[in-house]
Formats: sequence, C-alpha cells, structure tokens
Amino acid sequence: MKAAITTAAKLAGKCAVSARRPLLALALGSVLATSLQGCFPIMLGATAVGTMAAVDRRSLGTQTDDTSIELKGQGRAAKITGDQGRVAVTSYNRAVLLTGEVKDDKMKAEVEQQIASIDGIKSIENDLAVAPVSSLGARSNDALITGKVKAAIIDTKDLYLSAFKVHTDRGVVYLMGRVTQREGKMAAEVTRNAASGIKKVVKLFEYISEDELKDLANQPAPDQKADQPAK
Repeated sequence: MKAAITTAAKLAGKCAVSARRPLLALALGSVLATSLQGCFPIMLGATAVGTMAAVDRRSLGTQTDDTSIELKGQGRAAKITGDQGRVAVTSYNRAVLLTGEVKDDKMKAEVEQQIASIDGIKSIENDLAVAPVSSLGARSNDALITGKVKAAIIDTKDLYLSAFKVHTDRGVVYLMGRVTQREGKMAAEVTRNAASGIKKVVKLFEYISEDELKDLANQPAPDQKADQPAK
C-alpha cells in the first residue's frame, strides 16, 4: 500500500510539472502530448473532459464524427495504398484534409473517392502528393513542427489552441478550425515564425463573425446547463 501511495504521489508531481510547463511539453512533440493526456484525468477526473469539450468550438457530436471520419478514412486509404502510399486523414467540423504520398494520380483519385463516400463529410481537400513515401525522419520533423506551432499559438495573446487543429505534412503546416478573420490571420503569422523548416502555411478555416465568437464564449459547458436552477 505504501509503495502504491508513493508511486501515485510521484506521478501526480510529474503531472503538475507538465501542467505548469505546457509550451515545453508541446514542443517535444506527440510522445509527451500523449503522456500529458494521462496526467490530467488523474488530477481532475471527469472535470477535465468536460472543460476540454466545452472550449472546443465544435459540438460534442461533431467532435465524435471527426474522430470516426479519421479512423474510417485511414482504414479505407490503407486498403488502397498498401505499402505504396501513406495517407493522413484529418477532419475538422466534417471538413476533411488528405495529405501524404501515393504512387500515381489514379491512386490519388481513388483514395479521395472512397473517403468521400463516408457519411457526414462536408468537403475534401486532397493534397496528396505523387511521390515516394516519406521517411520516418521527415515525419518526425513534421511532428516537431506541429508541436512548436501549437506552443506558439498557446503563447499568443487572444489565440486559443482549442479553436484550432494543426497538422504538418512534408513541411507544410495546415491550420484548420472555426475562427474569426482576425484569429485566422494572427495564427498564420504566428505559425510562419514558429519553427524552421516550414515550407508553407495553408489556411483551411471555417470563418465565424466576432459576434458568433462572443456567443460561443458565453455558452455554458454542457454539464453546467444541467446544474442551473429553474427560473
């Protein structure tokens, strides 16, 4: 029992340090990001999940749909490409981005056609390259760039990472999200200076007005609605 308590205390300490240093954690890439996902539920339990969902500008249903689209899309693409391609499927508010490499234009079109048949997709941006599959080193560098871009967004006043989805492929940074024109312009400028090795920044935003942003900010979290007393 004593050993279990000691281990739990050490883990909580590590989580607390990570929480105080979010920029460093993000810059280290996806491995540490995955570790942090395990820390916050231990500290906050269900509250963390509710808070994270509340600040996302997509509904809970849409977030679930995006995850489902990505999983189904990856599966369908892999059946087509085999070891002759690599396809990353990124979905935000049911708008889908395809990146990676395929062997020819025929395969590129076939991947898009198969993924377009998934229910709920509103649009597809097909940025697949006809090229050899990128190396593990290149993909690791892409992950590092993504981490640095996220850290830069967090460190910028009036920008909120929860409003964005950042994806990097072949040195190109794709920015997705429901943002105002002001936020989109600011995020693109921040991204360009976030890391070396960025070839291009592509904005794939769904724009909302400043009034819509105010309305979103004033909406209570889903769990808060249930706790409000009747008038």
